[in-house]
Amino acid sequence: MKEYRINEQIRMPKVRVIGPDGEQIGIMDTQEALRLAEEKELDLVLVGPAADPPVAKLMDYGKFRYEQQLAEKEARKKAKRTEVKSIKFRVKIDEHDYQTKLSHIKRFLEEGHKVKVTIMFRGREMSHPELGERILNRVAEDLKSLAVVEMRPEILGRDMNMLLAPVAKPVG
Repeated sequence: MKEYRINEQIRMPKVRVIGPDGEQIGIMDTQEALRLAEEKELDLVLVGPAADPPVAKLMDYGKFRYEQQLAEKEARKKAKRTEVKSIKFRVKIDEHDYQTKLSHIKRFLEEGHKVKVTIMFRGREMSHPELGERILNRVAEDLKSLAVVEMRPEILGRDMNMLLAPVAKPVG
């Protein structure tokens, strides 16, 4: 959260003062602006320190901070979190197992998550990476209406990974 200078923390000799309702009061000495704020039982808050002269507003700082915190909390609630879900396949996967894992991937993509598809190699299977790549390409082909391949299949150690991201839905 942004920190503002208030009341005595403002060290500029002159400030442009804005009233509590947003009306321009004018340019005045900082001490005079502080006195005005005190009369109205408000705080003088420096909102535009880079302006010439700096801009200060008369407001209830406590209420302002509270409303800011509420707005940030609401923004965090509405922010969409995308996770990277992971699904692991083996080179010798049976058709039924393949379809089950494919339906899991579909569900993750529909929820808006990215999916990392991994083929695990054991023993001599490492000498045939094309078998793993064939499975990953089949997954990408089966899901082309739901997903785009964000990272092509690549081997890392004994695994081959591919990253799928959900297709952006047209806004409208």
